[in-house]
Amino acid sequence: MKTDDLIDMLAAGADTPPSRRTGFLPLLAGGLLASFALLLVLLGVRPNLLEELTWPAFWSKLVFSLALAAAGWVAVRRLSIPGARTNALPFYLGAPVLAIWLTSAVVLSQAAPETRAALFWGSTWRYCPVLIALISIPLFASMLAIMRSRTPTRLRTAGAAAGFAAGAAAAAVYCLHCPELSIVFVGFWYLLGMLIPAAVGALIGPRVLAW
Repeated sequence: MKTDDLIDMLAAGADTPPSRRTGFLPLLAGGLLASFALLLVLLGVRPNLLEELTWPAFWSKLVFSLALAAAGWVAVRRLSIPGARTNALPFYLGAPVLAIWLTSAVVLSQAAPETRAALFWGSTWRYCPVLIALISIPLFASMLAIMRSRTPTRLRTAGAAAGFAAGAAAAAVYCLHCPELSIVFVGFWYLLGMLIPAAVGALIGPRVLAW
């Protein structure tokens, strides 16, 4: 975005979207579809997915991922506009994590000691975070394109927000393949998968988002 656009936007108010705010939904939809296609090509969908849709454990990991994806999207929008309010972002991002960690603590405290390791490690911990990060690539590109069309000023933080939002949305897509049903597993390894693109975003943000 050019300097004249920034001046016009600031004159209209920090929370007012710029006049060129078009194409967001196609970018998001395109990134989501591309991530879903990547899942289908690389991993496929669980053969018993319809059955799993009736299990609370499946919905727990999906709701956790979607809650963080929504919080990440709020962060992306706020950090794309100079002067926008960001005080509530730590709460939006932290509340789902705190909720799942507290739930995990309860689950572990009630589980038999010999089963606790399996609840945490599952059977896919070695590659689960990497797969989430890989599936997030199309969504990550979409988030960065959206932010580049606006005027982020805290470029490292903005890049991290783009990566985190993409990672969380990718985790929701990954639920269609993931065999893990332990909330303890999801609260750590899924989160790690979201933090990988967030770290990449923090590294590349100053270069990619510079305007």
